[in-house]
Amino acid sequence: MQPVPLRTALNRNLIILNFTVVIWSFTGILGKLISIDAVSLVWYRVLIGFLTLFIYFRLKQTRFRVTRKEFLQLFFTGALVGTHWILFFLSIKLSTVSVALVCYSSLTLFTAIFDPLINKKRIAGLEIIFGLLIIGGILVIFKFEPRYTKGIISGLLCAMLASIFYIINSRQVKILQPTVISFYELLGAFFWISVYLFSSGGFDHFKLPGKADIGYLLLLGTVCTSLAYVAGVSVMRSISAFRVALFTNLEPVYGIILSFVFFGDMNKMTLGFWAGATIILSAILLFPVVQKQVYKKN
Repeated sequence: MQPVPLRTALNRNLIILNFTVVIWSFTGILGKLISIDAVSLVWYRVLIGFLTLFIYFRLKQTRFRVTRKEFLQLFFTGALVGTHWILFFLSIKLSTVSVALVCYSSLTLFTAIFDPLINKKRIAGLEIIFGLLIIGGILVIFKFEPRYTKGIISGLLCAMLASIFYIINSRQVKILQPTVISFYELLGAFFWISVYLFSSGGFDHFKLPGKADIGYLLLLGTVCTSLAYVAGVSVMRSISAFRVALFTNLEPVYGIILSFVFFGDMNKMTLGFWAGATIILSAILLFPVVQKQVYKKN
């Protein structure tokens, strides 16, 4: 079998990434629909997520052993993943889906800052500029209110943690299969959230999900977690952590479009939405072009 050309693999992974972002855009809606608190929600989410992958390994008879060092790296990265999801759903419950998604757009800027620091390379001014441009585009779509301060802080912390584990995964995916990375990180997230619940007495007043919540949680844990998480990690073999973060900023745009498709909410499809969406799409499409020109000059 001949190897897939680099350009073909890149284009295929960009399509997969875009489809993954569409799936991710459902998580905010599901988070608002599920009635249980943020920590319990994420506990169920990661439990369903890693069990789904375990069943997948068994059915496919796939080996998923890793070295002790790799296990510890993935297991502790799971703590970042779990905390990031808790902060995301907490941001939604303390504010709105829109505010949480706007704050998550700072992921691009955080990645532009942390990637060079973690990988010991020079900070790219171009990535900082495009990160700020993305944030500006999403701010055009939404308007904040002072009463959402706690939700905004939670959302920003969520984006910061997401940028760190994106960068870590972009390195791990070079040596491990995406499904293996996802399984151990979700397992780690489940373990650390359980430790938190046990130590804080959270299990004493732990809520069982209702009938409606069970359906939403299964959808969240299988499609929006196992499937989307594996896909999001796999594309990092040919796409940089910053570019993945760049595409992730389409999530609020898709969220509004899906809200219109399913609920007919035309009020959200304002002039501000189209202006902001144009800025975001332009930034995503122009970044590789501008980056190529800058590299040519250098």
